[in-house]
Amino acid sequence: MNDITRDIILDVTEKLIYRHGIAATGMDLLVKTAGVSRKSIYRYFANKDELVIAALQRRDERWMQWLRGEVEHSDDSGERLLAVFSALKGWFGSADFRGCAFINTSGETGDAQDPVRLLAKAHKHKLFEYVLELCQAHGTPDPQRQAAQLLILIDGAITVALVMGDSTAADNAQCMARTLLGL
Repeated sequence: MNDITRDIILDVTEKLIYRHGIAATGMDLLVKTAGVSRKSIYRYFANKDELVIAALQRRDERWMQWLRGEVEHSDDSGERLLAVFSALKGWFGSADFRGCAFINTSGETGDAQDPVRLLAKAHKHKLFEYVLELCQAHGTPDPQRQAAQLLILIDGAITVALVMGDSTAADNAQCMARTLLGL
């Protein structure tokens, strides 16, 4: 066994969970899709819950890295704030867009202390902190409040794009962000 096998297992798990949800992604489907034995999976992960958390943690890291990469292209602090929505627009137009993996998976749990829900909360907190960093760099008058408002616009746009199939959700949210920030 090697790290390549572990990466394959995590990649497949993440893709299946994102596409079908946690409950619909059984171990048999994981084994078949990853092309590894059940025993191989259990060498790396004690159970499905541990595997799901590891896959979502990787998604969190990769997604945040992607967003930062998309936003940091602009030299202007106001344009960086608006670039969040431009990045979302590109993501919404991708063939594999299925909404926010963290909103989707936390919706499968009823317990606020469930590890999946806690991971989703941590992801949203990281997103808030990043938006707060952008607000502070721009010098907004109340960065905490405006970062919280922008987080609602971000998650609202993601949800509207998925549920309503609205290709203009990111544009509409960006327009609202312009108004909110006076840009």
